[in-house]
Amino acid sequence: QVQLVESGGGLVQAGGSLRLSCAVSGRTFSNNAMGWFRQAPGKEREFVAGISSSGGLTQYVDSVKGRFTISRDNAKNTVYLQMNSLKPEDTAVYYCNVGSSIRAMTLVGPIGAWGQGTQVTVSS
Repeated sequence: QVQLVESGGGLVQAGGSLRLSCAVSGRTFSNNAMGWFRQAPGKEREFVAGISSSGGLTQYVDSVKGRFTISRDNAKNTVYLQMNSLKPEDTAVYYCNVGSSIRAMTLVGPIGAWGQGTQVTVSS
């Protein structure tokens, strides 16, 4: 059973930055792709960014390309999401999760249980 603990959210003005972290335990971290997802009020949860097990491949939803960067530190079992040039429409609860591959996460969904997420609120 994998455990996921997200942190780093907060309230920021439009144009600002935040760095989210996700600590992973209970699974061999370096063997799995990782992803960030978000759920805005009244909307379904959506894929935001994914990174391969080695960190060599990344993928982003079009709305965050050029603004968000996903990275991972396999020695620390942690995945990060650097969010720059934040917009009010980025407001959501952000979650991390694991997958067998980035493609699998986007097509089938992640394979871990959802954590509590971290709230990101961007004011205009």
